[in-house]
Amino acid sequence: MLYFQLVIMAGTVLLAYYFECTDTFQVHIQGFFCQDGDLMKPYPGTEEESFITPLVLYCVLAATPTVIIFIGEISMYFIKSTRESLIAQEKTILTGECCYLNPLVRRIIRFIGVFAFGLFATDIFVNAGQVVTGHLTPYFLTVCKPNYTSTDCRVHHQFINNGNICTGDLEVIEKARRSFPSKHAALSIYSALYATMYITSTIKTKSSRLAKPVLCLGTLCTAFLTGLNRVSEYRNHCSDVIAGFILGTAVALFLVRQPLSSYLGPQG
Repeated sequence: MLYFQLVIMAGTVLLAYYFECTDTFQVHIQGFFCQDGDLMKPYPGTEEESFITPLVLYCVLAATPTVIIFIGEISMYFIKSTRESLIAQEKTILTGECCYLNPLVRRIIRFIGVFAFGLFATDIFVNAGQVVTGHLTPYFLTVCKPNYTSTDCRVHHQFINNGNICTGDLEVIEKARRSFPSKHAALSIYSALYATMYITSTIKTKSSRLAKPVLCLGTLCTAFLTGLNRVSEYRNHCSDVIAGFILGTAVALFLVRQPLSSYLGPQG
């Protein structure tokens, strides 16, 4: 069973790598209307120039649930009643014939492992959607710089299927064809929801009655603001962000309600 899980995890990571770092999957060339106002927003610059850069996004969304899980599991484990119920529930798992895995370590590895799997799975779904649809960003025509003097674009609002009409930087144009769904929105809401559902499902102490809602609302608010930032910077359409939120929410709900439901029992 463990070997099968490791194979699935490795395959997920490998597929995410091919989507992110290679040109194995070519983006669909979607047509556009000449002088389409929805695609003529100012070019906001590279992703590194965004208010929320990819490095900051990935670090925060990966670190937040990980830190919460570590603190939550360790804190609950050192509560006597919780520790006894946890050991009774988890028991001790033999690994081979010589050693064992402490229930605390096992739970931490499980929760973080499922979170990482969902993160890579969400990334794959987002990239697949962007590659298949080729949906254009709000600044597409600004970076495409179509040749309006050609016969293809002389008629106002004429629909163009010819990708060769663009005269701008090819690398920037290709990135401008990957708008739906929003990756920032999907990954941020997935991370926030996973952390929120972990907190509400596992941490059940009287002293956490105020801390839990504050922490949960804080993570969800951060994810929501991340999506709004994509719209305000003209990097994604509003529909792209909404689709990203729906996708990330669906993955988080599936993982928490299905694979982890049997492990999220009362903690005392």
